[in-house]
Amino acid sequence: MAPDPSTAPSTDTPHPNLPGTGAPTRAELWPPSGLRVVSGDLELRHLDEDLLFQLAALGGEGIHDEDFMPFTFPWSRGSAVEVGRRILAYQWGAASRITPESWAIELAVVRGGEVLGVQSLTASDFPVTRTAESGSWLGRRHQGRGVGTLARLMVLDLLFEGFGARTATTSAWADNGPSIAVTRKIGYRPNGTATLAREGKPAGDVRFRLDREDWDARAEALPPEVTLHGVGPVREMLGLD
Repeated sequence: MAPDPSTAPSTDTPHPNLPGTGAPTRAELWPPSGLRVVSGDLELRHLDEDLLFQLAALGGEGIHDEDFMPFTFPWSRGSAVEVGRRILAYQWGAASRITPESWAIELAVVRGGEVLGVQSLTASDFPVTRTAESGSWLGRRHQGRGVGTLARLMVLDLLFEGFGARTATTSAWADNGPSIAVTRKIGYRPNGTATLAREGKPAGDVRFRLDREDWDARAEALPPEVTLHGVGPVREMLGLD
């Protein structure tokens, strides 16, 4: 039986959540969703649900040798499902705790629509300290191809040029040669060492810092062009404007 036109809902009444009806956009509701850093064919992009599940699957394929642990907490050990679930849980938690006082911005490293890894910035009281820590990991099959260096340069461009940082910090275990090599290549300076627990044993943690003056002096190490998208709303969310 055909519906009675007099009782059918009107198609002329706009839905409050449809575009063009005055409802906030996704980027207005959650500014990091519009954040992108682009250099050539490489992008750093907000971890939307599709990219996040790709990242979880990538992590489950393997990130490092079984006899080496590059992270403070051994979240990367276990089955593909266990590792993937830890990645999802961490990323969901990090995304829910972004405030001017404390934040972690996690960006997928993407090339040709494929997720290669993740690049992060974390900070506490950034409007005062203007200091943030960078961190990253790549899927094992994407390592050793220069992606890590370029992605680090891109996220540092976001940090210094986009967010107005004064200092970037990072650290790595003393036996993590590839990570330390990238850090030194970019121009970080040594910033002390510490002894931390790694899987129940003491291990040396080597720390580095990159000040704005050093970043400006390292212009020749930058990619040919880095383009930032969606930075303004994120700056406002982080209390920088």
